[in-house]
Amino acid sequence: MAHEAATDGRVEFRVANYAGYFEKDHAKDSTMSRQDDRLENYTEVVNGYYDGATQLYEYGWAQSFHFSRFYKGEGFRQSLARHEHYLAAQMKLKPGMKVLDVGCGVGGPAREIARFSGAHITGLNNNDFQVGRARKYTADARLSDTVNFIKGDFIKLSDQFGENSFDAAYAIEATVHAPTFESVYSQIFSVLKPGGVFGVYEWVMTDKYDASDPDHRRIAHGIQIGDGIAEMRTRTDARKALVTVGFQIEHDEDLADRPDPVPWYYPLEGDLGKAQTIGDYGTVLRTTKFGMWATSTAVWFLEKLGMVPRGTWSVGEMMKMSASALVEGGRKKYDEVHAQ
Repeated sequence: MAHEAATDGRVEFRVANYAGYFEKDHAKDSTMSRQDDRLENYTEVVNGYYDGATQLYEYGWAQSFHFSRFYKGEGFRQSLARHEHYLAAQMKLKPGMKVLDVGCGVGGPAREIARFSGAHITGLNNNDFQVGRARKYTADARLSDTVNFIKGDFIKLSDQFGENSFDAAYAIEATVHAPTFESVYSQIFSVLKPGGVFGVYEWVMTDKYDASDPDHRRIAHGIQIGDGIAEMRTRTDARKALVTVGFQIEHDEDLADRPDPVPWYYPLEGDLGKAQTIGDYGTVLRTTKFGMWATSTAVWFLEKLGMVPRGTWSVGEMMKMSASALVEGGRKKYDEVHAQ
């Protein structure tokens, strides 16, 4: 039975049901039945999450839903843009190219990469709410001639676009939501023209991840539950999947291996003393204990008043679990790199 969507595309039933796909106790959540249920229903998991989380991301982060490296004294939004520019430069995107953004969110990276490279970007997203917001923001930026957005499933790209349709494709922390890496990478391969390039910032556990280690499982579970991810996988899993579907890997790097003085996760730590510019105090303030309490309280009231879908507060609380897990995992890697 279809469930009624709000006029903006959000479906309250999906948001309210999101938490039901996870157990808060990582030991109970690690059963195959739980994981298989999320993988089988990945579109409901992802859409339920983003129907509830999108406005929280925009408020607390930016219109680009990803992390980035920082130089000392570099502003938060400047770092996000540089991260996107780096990907476009590595891919050698240029004017006249047709480029697919796989899992485009509300279009922040697509707009920035279009400005930077001059390429035409098509953003694909399976979430109606985000597609609507992406189109609005792009029209406001007067970029609708060079950036467009389409509702669609990234494991059915060839059905939607046909084979050999794009000169290049990229994905920024999005394909982690696919039921398998092979299912989405194979579709990206099929819609690229011969010789086309695919650039991806993938969300993975490092190859030191040990599923038999309770602390490792707890961190992975925190990331999954607070980011709409059915199953976290390793860097090796991603590399194998790319080669299996036909890609030749030209560059492969864990950017967290670079000895950056400012860690990528610092905006999540809630430490005002680490803000890199005056303009970043607002971003960091939102992840302080006070900032999180204020946001949580406001969302609770908004939900009670019917101004956000039922279940939004719960999604926000799960996002806080993810922030803690990301910082804990990030610190382990950061300390390891800087001990060398």
